[in-house]
Amino acid sequence: MGLRWVPRARAGGLEKAEPASAPVREPRPALWWIVPAALGIGGAIGLTAWWLLAALPALPGAALATARVEIVRTALAAGTGLGAAIALMLAFRRQRHQEIAAAHATHDATERRVTELYTKAVEQLGNAKAPVRLGGLYALERLAQDNPGHRQTIVDVICAYLRMPYDPPRDPSAHEKIRSAQRAARTRGTGRHAAPGTDSHEERQVRLTAERILTTHLRPPDPAPSSRRWQRRRPPHPSRFWPGTRLDLTGATLLDADFTGCQITDVIFTHATFTHAARFERATFSGKASFDAATFLSEASFGTATFSGQAGFKEATFSSRADFDLVTFSGKANFDAAAFSDMVSFDAATFSHTARFAGATFSGEAWFLRTTFFNEAWFLRTTFSDMANFGAAVFSCGAHFDSATFSGQAGFKEATFSDKAAFDFATFSDEARFENAIFHSSLDVSETHGVQRVELTGAEVRGSGTRVWPAGWHVEPADGSEVLRRTNPGPRQEETKTPEEQTEAGP
Repeated sequence: MGLRWVPRARAGGLEKAEPASAPVREPRPALWWIVPAALGIGGAIGLTAWWLLAALPALPGAALATARVEIVRTALAAGTGLGAAIALMLAFRRQRHQEIAAAHATHDATERRVTELYTKAVEQLGNAKAPVRLGGLYALERLAQDNPGHRQTIVDVICAYLRMPYDPPRDPSAHEKIRSAQRAARTRGTGRHAAPGTDSHEERQVRLTAERILTTHLRPPDPAPSSRRWQRRRPPHPSRFWPGTRLDLTGATLLDADFTGCQITDVIFTHATFTHAARFERATFSGKASFDAATFLSEASFGTATFSGQAGFKEATFSSRADFDLVTFSGKANFDAAAFSDMVSFDAATFSHTARFAGATFSGEAWFLRTTFFNEAWFLRTTFSDMANFGAAVFSCGAHFDSATFSGQAGFKEATFSDKAAFDFATFSDEARFENAIFHSSLDVSETHGVQRVELTGAEVRGSGTRVWPAGWHVEPADGSEVLRRTNPGPRQEETKTPEEQTEAGP
């Protein structure tokens, strides 16, 4: 590689964690405590003597002199006791300062040692030999495991290594394998050895190790309580989970991205390339997750993942199958201009915020069975080249399919539209089936191409107000509700019902 890594740090070296002990304060001048202590001792002696003398009864001359001497002794003893207490307090204060200073000295020594190890490990990452780079990665892993305050910095260094340009080795042909074997034989015959670190296969192993270090420490341990008392009393092993980790893999080439079950705060995969299967099953993204313009050359699996923040897949490319079944999108989900070359499935997924698929291209089958959209669903200018199945999907707000193109069958059987379903200027090259769907508003297919292919048999109509239906369909009462029935082809019908008329149309 021939690279020299410079760590991201503050002035003076590696960014340090805050010490656990209290800061060492500059000792105050001696007069600050000597003068109050002297005044306190003198005051204690004077007050004690005054109090005892005031309570002294009338005595003969010799007895009075003896009593006064005893009073003075008692007052001096009180002053001596107060002085001893002050001396003890000062000794404790001195001991406390010594302990704090020792703790800081130990902390500084530890930080210097950590900095030395960190610097050496980063230098190893820039070495031309792959084994040395591997050693640097494992040294950084151990350093992060033992020093939680430096984990994010070390993770940033590993991510920076993965962001470096890299061309994965391609599978050689039979002819190339023969020539490689011949070169190896000639090298053995001359006693020379190939320069280390020049083989892309070695760099592949280094990068795989870097990826596995990240994913290993992003998985929380499985709780495994023991029913045996002696096992419960055993001290727990140090957790290998690094909570609160942020990843920045912008433009990285990832060879084996297995983030199954990982918990990540913020992650950036913008313009990243996933050369093999990308696995994010059961992953939890508690912050923002950006996959904008990412390229998935193999399968991408996000089944049962949770996106608590914004999820961005804008202009992402999925060359193989993509699985988003049972995924929860709590924030905005943006798939604008995404390209799905193979089948994609969002079955039983939940979109709690806005879901955007504007300008997206689905070259294979698109499955949205039982998908729930709690907010606006935007499919403007979306292209479905194969079947698009939204069976039993729930659209709680507007469903916007304006200018969308359905080259295959469009299935909306048993879907629920709580608001307007807009298909203005959409194109249906095959059937659009809405059997047994539920409409709370209208189905707007004005200026739609292929509207004669729309099938609404058994669709149920609820609510009141202005409702627009495709030509050849009308609403009529049936079994205590209203359903759509086919009529003779004619101009588009517009019906307005008040709640009273809807009640009269009932049984």
